[in-house]
Amino acid sequence: MSTAQSETQKRIVEQLNYGEKTEKRSTWEAWSFRVVGERKVEVTNESYGFEKEEHQYVVEVEDRGGLFVPDTCECPADEYNEGYDCKHKVALAQVGGPVVLGAAMAYSSEKEAEEPELVADGGVSVEAEADHSDERPDDCDCGEWNQGLGLCCWPCYRDGFEAPAEVSDE
Repeated sequence: MSTAQSETQKRIVEQLNYGEKTEKRSTWEAWSFRVVGERKVEVTNESYGFEKEEHQYVVEVEDRGGLFVPDTCECPADEYNEGYDCKHKVALAQVGGPVVLGAAMAYSSEKEAEEPELVADGGVSVEAEADHSDERPDDCDCGEWNQGLGLCCWPCYRDGFEAPAEVSDE
């Protein structure tokens, strides 16, 4: 199997020092990438199946004159094998390429704090929408039906309210 690489991707890979075995493993194994911080990408070796979480490492990215290149990895191979880059960095360069590396460089924790949390259906989370005032909605239907159940009516749930406190019998 051969992979077509862009010129930028080739230049990124050329910045790394690795052997034939590392190159084969980085192209044969299944990888996933997740930007986890500014200049940081979590690289997961999906080939390990249900044990993949034991094969996740964070790779830091650096800007080398406008070329974004994997720099350091927290895996033991990168830490103790001086002079050679680990398969996680090579996979990030070869498989993730300029798109993932660019996303890591563009990540901003300040921007993340400003944006509301998105949920799977494309909306925003209830907590992000809620104004958290003490006034329940006008159409609140909380009453005796939900006492002790830890539930609230739909209008209260929609607006981010917790279930009403239990009414004591005293």
